[in-house]
Amino acid sequence: MSIIKSINPYNDQVVDTFKIQSDTEVEKVLENAYKQFESWKKTSFEERKKYLLAAAEVLKKNKHDYAKLITLEMGKPIKQAIAEIEKCAWVCEFYAESAEKHLANEIIQTDAHKSYISYEPLGVILAIMPWNYPFWQVFRFAAPALMAGNVAVLKHASNVFGSALNIQKVFELAGFPNHCFNTLLIETKQVEKVIENKAVKAVTLTGSEAAGAAVASTAGKNIKKTVLELGGSNALIVFKDAEIEKTVDTCIQARFQNTGQSCIAGKRLLIDENIADVFLEKLIKKVKSLKSGNPENEDTYIGVMAREDLAEELEIQLIKSVEKGAKILVGGKREGAYFEPSVVENVSPQMEVFSKETFGPLLAVTRFKTEAEAVALSNNSPYGLGVSLFSRNIQRMESLIPQFEEGAVFINSLVKSDPRLPFGGIKTSGYGRELSKEGIREFVNVKTVFINS
Repeated sequence: MSIIKSINPYNDQVVDTFKIQSDTEVEKVLENAYKQFESWKKTSFEERKKYLLAAAEVLKKNKHDYAKLITLEMGKPIKQAIAEIEKCAWVCEFYAESAEKHLANEIIQTDAHKSYISYEPLGVILAIMPWNYPFWQVFRFAAPALMAGNVAVLKHASNVFGSALNIQKVFELAGFPNHCFNTLLIETKQVEKVIENKAVKAVTLTGSEAAGAAVASTAGKNIKKTVLELGGSNALIVFKDAEIEKTVDTCIQARFQNTGQSCIAGKRLLIDENIADVFLEKLIKKVKSLKSGNPENEDTYIGVMAREDLAEELEIQLIKSVEKGAKILVGGKREGAYFEPSVVENVSPQMEVFSKETFGPLLAVTRFKTEAEAVALSNNSPYGLGVSLFSRNIQRMESLIPQFEEGAVFINSLVKSDPRLPFGGIKTSGYGRELSKEGIREFVNVKTVFINS
């Protein structure tokens, strides 16, 4: 019998221990989920809405308890963890109110007496989710999947198994029928067999490129649909006419919230050389003022990274980049799982902190001379999740949008997820979309209906 320990990255204390489920236990969970689907798919939108709104209330009522669990398991500063739970309630409310509209039959005028498109649930959907937003990543999948009439099975990251079990408890407390939402406490080596199980009809994964490739390969061999939300190395492009004070604050939030552990964080700051010195002076002053410390304290903005090995990886990326000529402007030191909020300048595309995803509180700065150079630098990445443009000339920024190889372009704002807007990337950032109308339509059967009288 294998045991997984959840360890607090701030003090190395064991939060909880969990027994890994056997393959036999997993098969039983999937069997029960499949049986529940046969019943759940027949429920009305109104009935599903009732349950999902109840889930939102459970989240809001218990947000402090759930937030503390997130903080203990992966080190997120407590105020940011509370905000995460509140956002989960929002996505539940959004889909409870909008799902029926998004999945309504779409009438198409043809030579038939009547023709339309219907959107019907697929069945059991497997979600493989990461630790960095342990509640939000799950709810932004589960809310639309359940409202569409699917049932959900979660394989969460092993360091947040406590969060995984509490998410299942949210749905149980909300009154969802048994086995509508199911948590598997399994190891990575067991995932392939789960994907291959005939009960599972599709898979969604948020995680690394390597994990995405492995899951897509297994699903492809079994002719099962996948949605992949993978890494990102978003650029923050500051043009010379940007509002400096406001842009500095936005860039700080874009890079350093959640201790920099976000796929959509602004990781590469591209800045017009004409304002670079003034901008960086203000930026560094703000970075130095960020409060680091115990993530359970409400005034902490920078906590620890989720595991010490992740901080070590970021340190190696920085060291290699400095060896190639990058210059540390602030920070750069690591102690255990804590990594100082850092800014490094003189960064070129050949350096690790530019060419790789830096998953932690480190901002890489590159200066540019022309607009064309800024666009080229932004696109010089294997990733394509999002980009932020900062300028007073909105019309000019809108004209640049088609030039960016990204899933999202945000102007005078950090890239963020919003239930009302589709979320996802291109290139090695993955494929498919979460959230909005597009997200709920990922895991449905798009059925053509053609009727002649």
